[in-house]
Amino acid sequence: MPPLTVGFDLDMTLVDSRPGIAAAYRALTARTGVPVDADAAVSRLGPPLRVEIARWFPPEQVESAVEAYRELYPAYAITPTLPMPGAVEAIAAVHAHGGRVVVVTSKLGRLARLHLDHLGLAVDELAGDLFAEEKATALRAHGATLYVGDHTADMVAAGAAGVPGVAVATGPCSADELRSAGASLVLADLTGFPAALATMIRLALEQ
Repeated sequence: MPPLTVGFDLDMTLVDSRPGIAAAYRALTARTGVPVDADAAVSRLGPPLRVEIARWFPPEQVESAVEAYRELYPAYAITPTLPMPGAVEAIAAVHAHGGRVVVVTSKLGRLARLHLDHLGLAVDELAGDLFAEEKATALRAHGATLYVGDHTADMVAAGAAGVPGVAVATGPCSADELRSAGASLVLADLTGFPAALATMIRLALEQ
């Protein structure tokens, strides 16, 4: 078997960033005067930042709003963010099998790194600013065995990379939606990951 390399999404897979992202959106509203419904925004995490910003800002202001949000993000979004249940144990389980952990996320890499460092999540590689099929490039480059995520777009990424998609129903997508998007296995959350890892490795071998 090739070396075990498990890809993980970040937001709502490894970390619950909703409180921090909501705080960053509220700070963006205070700075720009443009009202953003922070609670609505964090209910649909997954797609790139520009998709959400475009819901609230006119087209000519989207790029400047993205820049302002990213400037505010370190001060507002890092400290309130917590690991998802089972995240630390899931990473440890991969390492216990002699494997490597690669985080592949739509979040800008330098901001994702702040979360990982703050929470002490010991990942081996990080690829940011990628979504859906774009994630497949990083998954292939790092030799991913499988990809774990909470969004239907993560299952699309796994399919495009030719590896099993393991879904956790902890984000905006239901278990049925994740299965329909191609998930090979759906877990309620990452607490079930260590026990299921042997099954996932078998799925990868059969892929």
